[in-house]
Amino acid sequence: MAARRARVQNAGMADAPGPDPSPPASEPAAALTDAQKSLRAQMLATEHWSLLASRSTTQNEVLTRIAIFLTLVSAGLVTLGVLGNATEFRGWFGVAALGVLFLLVLLGIITQLRVFNTATEDLVYVLAMNRLRGAYLDLDPGLAPYLMMGASDDQAGAIRTYFAFADRNRSQISASSMMVMLVVNTALVGLFVGALLYALSGSVGWAIAVGLIVAIAQFVLWMWWGYRQYRHVLTTHVPRRRSTEGETPPTAAAR
Repeated sequence: MAARRARVQNAGMADAPGPDPSPPASEPAAALTDAQKSLRAQMLATEHWSLLASRSTTQNEVLTRIAIFLTLVSAGLVTLGVLGNATEFRGWFGVAALGVLFLLVLLGIITQLRVFNTATEDLVYVLAMNRLRGAYLDLDPGLAPYLMMGASDDQAGAIRTYFAFADRNRSQISASSMMVMLVVNTALVGLFVGALLYALSGSVGWAIAVGLIVAIAQFVLWMWWGYRQYRHVLTTHVPRRRSTEGETPPTAAAR
């Protein structure tokens, strides 16, 4: 009898209706039932945590690569100093120095590419999480005064997320890890080009001048390429919610 009763209960559970399907995304949140709102909030929160984990993993990975590269640069320069003392900066020291500098420049370019790609990926993560905050506001507009980060997935919303507690200025870019990496890589490129030209021509003046010009040129090119990648994301992305749609900046809400 107990087994028969269990089979009847399982059959009844199998025939029980599931949650009502959500209406299309174009429908207002007011058309949702409480169960649908709860289910949608859980799914949005799951996606939000997934984006946070991916963003954190990406940032940790690129910071580790920067640390490894700076360690290799320090080791390479110390190696050149030891070789210089051993060879009195003569004989095969020039070839060894060019080889070490070339290796550091190559590793620097690879690391620099990853750093700039990570900055672009981070912008995408920010836009995605801003879109989720906009979905939270669609479910409960009363949450707007409590959101410090942006709730619109456009450029203004991304800027609000990046600079929620300060005005945007050049100091954020100048003090970033991307800029530290770029300055070190620029110095290595200039040093390598200057050393190579000195080895070929023997002219210290030309080596310094050409190395400086190449270093400045590659710095400008890197900055232009990074800005181009940044603008490409913003121009190809189609926002679902813009800042003009009722989003109040934190400074204005506090007044």
